[in-house]
Amino acid sequence: MKNEHNCINKNDLLERTKQDIVQFGLQVISVTSTDYSPSFSYSIGLTQTYQHPEIICFGLSSSLGHEIINDIASMIKNGTIFEDGKIYTDIFQDSKATFITVDQSNLEYYFGEGLNYYQGDTFTALELIWTDRNDLFPWEENFEEEFLYKQPLLDRNVEFKFNEPHNLSIFTTRQWLEEHKPILRVLHDHDGDWQFLTGDQMPEDIRVVALSEIVRSDQTLNEIFDLEYGEEAERASVSEEWERNSLEEYEEE
Repeated sequence: MKNEHNCINKNDLLERTKQDIVQFGLQVISVTSTDYSPSFSYSIGLTQTYQHPEIICFGLSSSLGHEIINDIASMIKNGTIFEDGKIYTDIFQDSKATFITVDQSNLEYYFGEGLNYYQGDTFTALELIWTDRNDLFPWEENFEEEFLYKQPLLDRNVEFKFNEPHNLSIFTTRQWLEEHKPILRVLHDHDGDWQFLTGDQMPEDIRVVALSEIVRSDQTLNEIFDLEYGEEAERASVSEEWERNSLEEYEEE
């Protein structure tokens, strides 16, 4: 079965997931791409059914991601054990592929329904990595730039989860830069610009710094790395949870 996130009630999805795992050995969840975030598909049930890590892949259409994970599941059923770092030539027709181990800290951002299904039981996951049109992996020299952020590398994006270059210029405030006040509001504008605001700034207080600089100073900013174009997040203090809204909703209030 293939499901889109937010398409059915959470309890109904959990019940369907249980039924599909009993019948097919796994469930595949597909999340469509947005203007900002890449599409991804992931499995639920491989750990329980085959004692094999779950699989996730990015940047493919929902139908292709669903098909590829089902193909991988069939190979696992027939005895294949996929390994981190090994090169595979039998997953895609004309290109090679490999797997990397998903860092446990990234599971909550991409395996939401899987965490709901396993109810606190630990599981591991492998990310399927595909190559560009020159059959190069993302970490290899001359990998095509247009595909660079189509598949975030979940074994290493732990302290910097954003889907942009570390040196991307973002807007912040003099109060953060000079007075070390916390960031309490973040805007991801429709044109892609990021604003990290302290809430007490005036227009003349706006400063420009690198994205990595501000994330390095406050790791909790990673919690809103997937803020879509035209969304904002706000919190009362660094210890509080972020509340998300569309910029239009915020402006109406």
